[in-house]
Amino acid sequence: MRNRETNDRREGAQAGGSTALDLNLLRTFLAVYRTGSFTAAARLLGLSQPTVTTQMRALERQLDRELFQRQARGVSPAPYADELAARIVQPLDSLAAITGRGGPADDQPPEPVHLAGPHEFLTRSVLPGLAPLVARGVRLRITPGLTEPLLDNLKAGRHDLVIATFRPRGRALAAVPLADEDFVLVATPAWAERIGGPAGIAATGPAALHGVPLVAYAEDLPIVRRYWRHVFARRLVCRPAVTMPDLNAVKAAVVGGTGFTVLPRYLCTAELASGALVLLHDPDDPPINTAFLVQRPGASANPHVALVRDHLLQAVHDNQQQ
Repeated sequence: MRNRETNDRREGAQAGGSTALDLNLLRTFLAVYRTGSFTAAARLLGLSQPTVTTQMRALERQLDRELFQRQARGVSPAPYADELAARIVQPLDSLAAITGRGGPADDQPPEPVHLAGPHEFLTRSVLPGLAPLVARGVRLRITPGLTEPLLDNLKAGRHDLVIATFRPRGRALAAVPLADEDFVLVATPAWAERIGGPAGIAATGPAALHGVPLVAYAEDLPIVRRYWRHVFARRLVCRPAVTMPDLNAVKAAVVGGTGFTVLPRYLCTAELASGALVLLHDPDDPPINTAFLVQRPGASANPHVALVRDHLLQAVHDNQQQ
């Protein structure tokens, strides 16, 4: 008898039949699925963590399916959860957009938009173009940082938009390409002359840089190693003379004559134009990294979030057309 009732519940839930699922339970499920945590989902929904746990147990009983498996940090979706999320995400987000569920009162101004991303990209490519939005009454709260923790905070509801240096894994976060950045090998004219300029590297490869101090973002040389692997097709064997986890500081040290480095082109366009820095190598196929714009899970009730998102996408498109 129980098996028959279980099958009836499954078939009703899957076919949209006589078993009606509570929309609140489905909203909570989607929040947990997107954030990967009962605690983060509770914060996002304005509920207590025990309430979220109770609701998920109730939904699992209705479906007679396991939805989440507890991990050391948060929860991971069981296979059926992926299927359920795919079926409900669009209608629930559309419903939230129509009803304005959880949005501010009509007589209250929208909340600030919380935007996060890499420090250098924000300061060089994003912040200078946000003045028109501020003039229209948009309030912004900008947070610089590394992509991994920023995405974790996005899932937890601490940010509305994140500019990520890679596409987030899985389907919980929606990401759209924002901009491509290519990387350049640079030094001052004095160092370039000592190694014979681009011709010296063209003739002897990276061996021409032997004896030139390397300035890098980190001890493990993530940017420089990638350039060596992509352009020279070999492993970088070099210890940095100076490290600083700020690409603007790396650029300043190299402009001051410390040595050579690899930078995103957008960060040193002015220095290359003025001659303060010169290209040591100009390959036909430089390494390129794509930045992605990632939005907080769910439909935002704050209209300024969409305004900032669309402004960023349009500004990058306009720059690429110039």
